Amino acid sequence: MFDLTGKVALVTGAASGIGEAIAHALASRGAIVYVADIDEGSGQKVAAEIVSDGGRAEFVNLDVAETADCDAAAARLHAAHQKLDILVNNAGIGHVGTILQTTSEDLDRLHAVNVRGMFVLTKAFIPGMLERRHGVIVNMSSVGGVTAIKERLAYCTTKFAVVGFTKCLALDHALDGIRANCICPGRVETPFVKARLSEYPDPEKAYREMAATQAVGRMGTPEEIAAAALYLASDEAAFVTGTALLIEGGFTVGK
Repeated sequence: MFDLTGKVALVTGAASGIGEAIAHALASRGAIVYVADIDEGSGQKVAAEIVSDGGRAEFVNLDVAETADCDAAAARLHAAHQKLDILVNNAGIGHVGTILQTTSEDLDRLHAVNVRGMFVLTKAFIPGMLERRHGVIVNMSSVGGVTAIKERLAYCTTKFAVVGFTKCLALDHALDGIRANCICPGRVETPFVKARLSEYPDPEKAYREMAATQAVGRMGTPEEIAAAALYLASDEAAFVTGTALLIEGGFTVGK
């Protein structure tokens, strides 16, 4: 089950957190994984760990906000493999604030990574997928892509866009052998979240408050999100396209 032997995958934002877990999950099932990130040191470390575990991986220095980087990544993979089977658009950034606490520059910064970067990188690989009539795209949205979160106006705006982008992509290419889905996680205990928690006067209290927003009373783990990405990337999900998969511990129950 979930055999990805011989598949070529690229995961953005793969130097830590959810992206790192997805890279490991895909590699564990036989995929050749390109670990893409702007953090070269951490990205190289993730790729080396995958290789040490018996998998196949390479690091790609990629800033999705830079069109040249996206085009270069597509050219590199085409030269090496003449294909990309699985694209995981995981890279993303956030911002805390209401509309009054959000500048146009804040919104532009989030849009450049969370929306435009996803668009540009996907567009760079779509022609090859169309030629082969095969491709899987997994986009990372958020629970904030299907419901509002207080003081996350810019973030939610971009994550709602990811859901719409995914659904349109899936519909346009449903008969072309290309599937597109997105994952909408709730709060997940990543290194980024842990770092933010450490900034609170009482980190343990802050964790409990964040965890309480999920009905199950805890945050998710990167591995739990990676398991969903592995499923969506596999042939077992051949009948799944255009979905926004909620993995949020009951965050939206009753909303």
